[in-house]
Amino acid sequence: MASRTSALSLFALAFLMTITQPALSDWRPSLSEARVVGSGEFTWFGLRLYTARLWSAGAAWSWNEPFALELIYHRALTRETLVQASIDEMQRLADRPMARETVKRWSKAMQEAFVDVRPGMRITGLYLPGQGCRFYVDGQLSLEVTDPAFARAFFAIWVDPRARDPQLRQRLLGLAGSDRGD
Repeated sequence: MASRTSALSLFALAFLMTITQPALSDWRPSLSEARVVGSGEFTWFGLRLYTARLWSAGAAWSWNEPFALELIYHRALTRETLVQASIDEMQRLADRPMARETVKRWSKAMQEAFVDVRPGMRITGLYLPGQGCRFYVDGQLSLEVTDPAFARAFFAIWVDPRARDPQLRQRLLGLAGSDRGD
């Protein structure tokens, strides 16, 4: 009976530790002083797809400082849809056509990093200047990409002046009001 009680106590302790301790692979320790710079909703043909939040430790967003972009999904989307939409935007924003090998390599990285999403899921990208980026799915490290060109091209989807949704870009950069309270 004593060994059973000890086993139950250890189980309860382990359970409480998983609840109270943040995941070791969470992105926040890498950006410990992070605060939300801005946030907004992305809609497509009237459908609310996700809420985006841009986090930075600095006073304002900059390519020279680490930052995180958090996407909280409101619709189910396949991994393939996320990858293809990202590649399409990266190609649209590129200064010159992307090489076929680059598209294949970047697509493969996103296939590994992303998952099929459903409402409530989060994918967070952590931009690391000169190093690349890390992707987290619901707070757990999914993939680290050590390609600075990929990282810059990916995050440009939201922060480049030519972003598909200029109003969302303005909100993320804190240059306009947010869609929701932070």
